[in-house]
Amino acid sequence: MKKIILIILLLAIAGIAGVVRSHTKSTGSGWKLSFNADKHSTANVREEIRKTYELTAGARVEVSGINGWVKIETSDRKTADVYIERTGESQEALNRRKITIDSNATGLTIRGEKGDGSFLSRVFGSNPTEHVTLRLPKQISLVTNGVNGAVTSGAIDGSLEVNGVNGNVEVAQASGAAEINGINGNVTVGLTTIGKDGVKFSGVNGNIELRFSDNVNASLETHGMNGQVTSDLKNVVVNKSSYGNYSAQIGSGGSSISANGINGNIRLSRMMTASASAS
Repeated sequence: MKKIILIILLLAIAGIAGVVRSHTKSTGSGWKLSFNADKHSTANVREEIRKTYELTAGARVEVSGINGWVKIETSDRKTADVYIERTGESQEALNRRKITIDSNATGLTIRGEKGDGSFLSRVFGSNPTEHVTLRLPKQISLVTNGVNGAVTSGAIDGSLEVNGVNGNVEVAQASGAAEINGINGNVTVGLTTIGKDGVKFSGVNGNIELRFSDNVNASLETHGMNGQVTSDLKNVVVNKSSYGNYSAQIGSGGSSISANGINGNIRLSRMMTASASAS
């Protein structure tokens, strides 16, 4: 009797194994196709943020912790229009990170918060992509920190501070002090006036182009630079004292422009005026 039971069990196990093997053989490619179909059928979740704020002249605008590009348009206006587009693989991915906006008459802060920091989020999660578009008054001071994408801005009548950008930086015009640090990309900045604190560049992994208006007087010094300094300006002589160390006088000299730890070239050029652009 025991032998009969044992034979029946063996036959049952063999039968189940045969069914599983046959199913796997006939649908082996189906697993992959089904998985990919599910993956591609999951559309990105999209979220929009639209806000408008009143700002006084000279307000401080700060944008930080953004996983994507930042575009800023400026004009003679008194309001700040904020448009943020966020996309993620799921609503849960969007919920892992929040964008906070704080505003009053003298300042506007847009900040990407860190995720929940859980182990599962770090291993399996992916941060959403964030694109920030701002329409701002010209008379502001602009600060950006920790942007994982390009930063572009129109003309501002105020100081500029840009830190930790993984992408190109382009600012049409700034006046007063400017400080640009930790950039993994090319930098282009127009300068109309330079304040007493000067202009400072450090840790730029890319080329720098400085565009000057006609009335700017400044003195440039570079140290530890892996590149060259060239000039398209008239009556500007670039001097090289040693490897990586350059100096140049723009106009009659004066306000300080320093550049340290630049892995690229620096080009000095003239800012295009509206009449020159039209011609």
